[in-house]
Amino acid sequence: MKFVAFERKLQGTGASRRLRVAGKVPGIVYGAGEPALIELDHNALYHALKKEAFHSSLLDMELNGSVTQVLLRDFQMHPYKPQVQHIDFQRVDATTKITKKVPLHFIGEENSVAVKTDKCTVNHVMTELEITCLAQQLPEFIEVDLSGLTKGHSLHVNDVKLPAGIKVVTHGKPNPVIATPVEPKAEEIVVVAAAPADDKKGKKGKK
Repeated sequence: MKFVAFERKLQGTGASRRLRVAGKVPGIVYGAGEPALIELDHNALYHALKKEAFHSSLLDMELNGSVTQVLLRDFQMHPYKPQVQHIDFQRVDATTKITKKVPLHFIGEENSVAVKTDKCTVNHVMTELEITCLAQQLPEFIEVDLSGLTKGHSLHVNDVKLPAGIKVVTHGKPNPVIATPVEPKAEEIVVVAAAPADDKKGKKGKK
């Protein structure tokens, strides 16, 4: 994905506030050189942030007529308005090693024995993986094939085929569960006992 940034001359709270009023978002680009203050069009950025690829893939940033590859590192939203307050990018080159969370895309679930035959539902325990790799090797997403899932057997991190050069960061957990089949609940039949007949129906009150 490509986006256009502009050089930001002024900094500080007052300058940032004026930028936001003018429909701009202040930001910074760091790494692989000197930090650069930038500003972006708010509406274009707001719509870009809704796209998965903007968060998880290398981006081409055009600044002052030249294009640099960057990664989205952080952004701040207004507490209650749909407004981006600030954004951070990291410059990368062929030697930059990064650690980043990448979304998981599940396929084949409906064809698995667990779902097709045993009528299980699949619980996606994890929806993203934290990985380390060279920036140039960063995948937009990692595909997870659930077609071999069977009842009573979960799919773990070690079961996922990763692209070359990519390692998963598990923070001390040896082999976390990614997805697990959940058996259907047995239907409970509730029998409601009939209310006892009132043998005093029609009884008149005492005079």
